[in-house]
Amino acid sequence: MAGDLSSTKTVDHENGMEGIQKGGISAVFDINDSVEDHIRDTIVAGAYLCDEEAVEVVCREGPEQVLELIEMGAAFDRGEDGVLHLGREGGHSHHRIVHAKDMTGREIERALLSAASKHPNIQIFEHHFAIDFLTRMDGDAIKCQGIDAINTSTGAVVRFLSEVTMLAAGGAGHLYPCTTNPKVATGDGLAMAFRAHTVVSNMEFIQFHPTALADAGLPNPPKSRDNAFLITEAVRGAGGILYNQDGERFMLEYDPRKELAPRDVVARSIDDQLKKRNEKYVFLDISHKPREEILSHFPNIAAECLKYGLDITKDPIPVVPAAHYICGGVQTGLHGETSIDGLYACGEVAHTGLHGANRLASNSLLEALVFSQRAILPSIAYMKSASSQGCDVWEVDSEFWPRPMSWKSMKKSANYTAVMKYTETCRRRLQAIMWDYVGIVRSTERLKIARRELARLERSWEDRLAWYIGYQGNVASVEICEMRNLFVGGKLVVESALKRQESRGLHYTLDFLDVVESERHPTVLVPSASRQLFGAAHV
Repeated sequence: MAGDLSSTKTVDHENGMEGIQKGGISAVFDINDSVEDHIRDTIVAGAYLCDEEAVEVVCREGPEQVLELIEMGAAFDRGEDGVLHLGREGGHSHHRIVHAKDMTGREIERALLSAASKHPNIQIFEHHFAIDFLTRMDGDAIKCQGIDAINTSTGAVVRFLSEVTMLAAGGAGHLYPCTTNPKVATGDGLAMAFRAHTVVSNMEFIQFHPTALADAGLPNPPKSRDNAFLITEAVRGAGGILYNQDGERFMLEYDPRKELAPRDVVARSIDDQLKKRNEKYVFLDISHKPREEILSHFPNIAAECLKYGLDITKDPIPVVPAAHYICGGVQTGLHGETSIDGLYACGEVAHTGLHGANRLASNSLLEALVFSQRAILPSIAYMKSASSQGCDVWEVDSEFWPRPMSWKSMKKSANYTAVMKYTETCRRRLQAIMWDYVGIVRSTERLKIARRELARLERSWEDRLAWYIGYQGNVASVEICEMRNLFVGGKLVVESALKRQESRGLHYTLDFLDVVESERHPTVLVPSASRQLFGAAHV
C-alpha cells in the first residue's frame, strides 16, 4: 500500500464515547515502584496464567510509550510540582496509574486522532464497517491481503487491498446485555479473524467490571442506555468503600485486600451478595472524602450521576458488575504477528499473553501501546520481503474474491424491516443466553445449555434470513454482520469455557472449584474447515 490507511467502525468521536476507557495507563514512574513489582502484580492478578515474556516486555517498554504519548500532545494530570499524578487501583502494589481525570481514554484518542489527521501519509476512512479479511493460500500458509468493508454512510461495499493489515477492532462486550463497552463492541475483529482461520486463545476469560453504574438505584434513572456507565477502578483506589443495601461493608468476608482486590474477586463478591440478598445492586461510597478532591479526580462520574439526581459527594453510588473486557483473543507473538501472514493484531482483540486469566487494572492501554509499536518494524520488513519476492498485492486480481452483496437496494422493502426486527430480537436473546449461562459464575451443565441455545437461535436466524432475502452469508449489512459476529464470539467463549476444567481468574465454575496446576496453560481454539466452525484443543 502507498502510505497508511485506517478504516474505522465508529460512533461520533464527540458524542459517542460513553464506553471509552476511563481509568488510566499503568506504568512505573514512581521512584518507590519498580518494573519487577509491576511484573509481579500482573502475574498475580492473572492467576499465574500470564506469558511471562510478554509481561516483561510490556512492563519494561511501557513507560517509554507513555512518554511518547505525552510528546504527541496527550495531557495527563500532574501535581503542583509538575510531576505526573499517579493513582492506585485494585491489584497494584504501588501508585502507578497515569490518568487524565476520569476520562483517560478520551484524552488519548483526542491526541492520537489529532496526530493522525495531520500526518501526510495517513488516510482515515471513518464510518466503515469491516466485513471480512481477503485471504488466499500461499503454499501452506494463509496470507491476508486486505479487507472488504461497508461504507455505513452510503451502504456501498468497499474493497481495500493491503500487503499488511493491523487488526485493532476492540472487544465484544455486547455479547452481554449489561456492558461498559460502546455499542460497536460486537466482536467483529475476533469473528473476522476466526473465519479467516487465525488461532484464538483464552476466550473463556471475560472480565466483568465490578462497578458499573446501576441505573435501578438512581433517584431518576434513564429510560435506556446502549451501554452501562463505568465507575472507574480509581474510585476504589482513592478510598471508595463497598456496602450492601443494609450498609454492611462486605469485601473483608471475601478477600483481605478488601476493595483493592483484583477485579475478578470483587465482581464475584458483589455477585454473591446480590444473589444471597436478592438485590439488584450494592453501593460504592466515596462521599467520606473531601468534596473538592472528589470533583477534581472524578468530574465526569460526578456529572453523570448528578444528571440522574445523585450527588456522589454526599451519597453512595449504586453499582453492579458489567461485561467489560475479553482477556483472550487472536493469538499473537511478541511483535503482534498472528498465524496468518500479513495480519497483525493489537489491543483488546489480541491475546498477547499479558493478562493471563484476569487483566490487572489499567494494563490494557499499556499493552496496546507496546505491541502496536513492536509491530511496526516487522510489518515493514514483511511488506518489503513480499515485494522483493514478486508477491506484490497490486499484482493480485481484486476480483479473485467474490464481492459481498450490498444491502442498500433492499432498504425500502418490507422484507428489510422484518429482517432488522427479527435480528434485533435475536441479538437480545443471545445476550440473555450469555448472561444466564455464561456469566460470572458458571457450570458445565449451564455451558452446555448455552451451546445448544446458541446453535438453535443461529439456525432460526439464518432460516428466517434465507426465507426473506435468500441469505447465504454474503449480505453486507452492519446489523446482519454484527449478528453473525456475535454468534461466532458467543460460541468461542462457550467452547473455551467448557475446555477449562478448573476455576482460575475470571473463569469460575461450580463443577471445578479449585485451581489445577495441570490446567495452567492457554485454551487454544483452532479453526477447521468443517461446518462445526472449529475444533478446540489445549496446547
